[in-house]
Amino acid sequence: MNKIALITGASNGIGLELARIFAKNGYDIVAVARNEEKLHKACEDLCGYGTKIHALSVDLSRYDEIEKLKQRIDNDGLALDALVINAGQGLGGRFIGGTALEKELQLIRLNVDSYVHMAKIFLPAMIERQSGHVLMTSSISGTSPIPFEAIYGASKAFVNSFFWAIRNELKGSGLNMTLLMPGATETNFFKNAGQANTKVGASQPTKPAEVAERAWYALMSGHEYVYGSDEAEHEGDVLNRIQSESQKAQRHRIISEPDSASR
Repeated sequence: MNKIALITGASNGIGLELARIFAKNGYDIVAVARNEEKLHKACEDLCGYGTKIHALSVDLSRYDEIEKLKQRIDNDGLALDALVINAGQGLGGRFIGGTALEKELQLIRLNVDSYVHMAKIFLPAMIERQSGHVLMTSSISGTSPIPFEAIYGASKAFVNSFFWAIRNELKGSGLNMTLLMPGATETNFFKNAGQANTKVGASQPTKPAEVAERAWYALMSGHEYVYGSDEAEHEGDVLNRIQSESQKAQRHRIISEPDSASR
């Protein structure tokens, strides 16, 4: 019997590449995403690896839909060997006068609430079996204040803190937990966040498949955390450790300010 991995945000980008690499390595996949059409298209691709693919369309920003997801997993008798909490979204623009409160609260529900909710309801069964792999996708943005992405950056700082806290609590539980912190990656993330016209949005040097490979290696070899590229690692583990919060904010402002790509 194959192992089972539940992966959120699995319809495109890093999530799809993570699903692909788990499937390549013999895992059955529970692929979760909001857009049903994109999800089923992605799963048609994943079926080529010869493992079972369960496509579940879920809006993870809604409490009741996460509860229904858990009920579906339980009803189908699926015991998870890996939990990949990856779904998230960005939002660019000035906090005052540039972004809508409704969209910011929507982002928090997905980037923060769903991480807590998914961990709370899916980890206990894995702990009871004293085995399993847990990957949480955060961002290098969680290591620095991000002007013009203030809520996104803060949401990822939450994920980082949350990950390290519960990882410490769960020492000895049998779970292997890794934090993934990608930098700018070649996906639709910046376009969807309204940041295609920023320097960081216009320069996306890392392929999602490369990020997924690094994440897989780190998770399976017991690393605590991993960045999506060498450049992101230098920024996160060197620059963002030696500079003050004010210095980091100013450095990032240069690349995240609207229309900075054309300057």
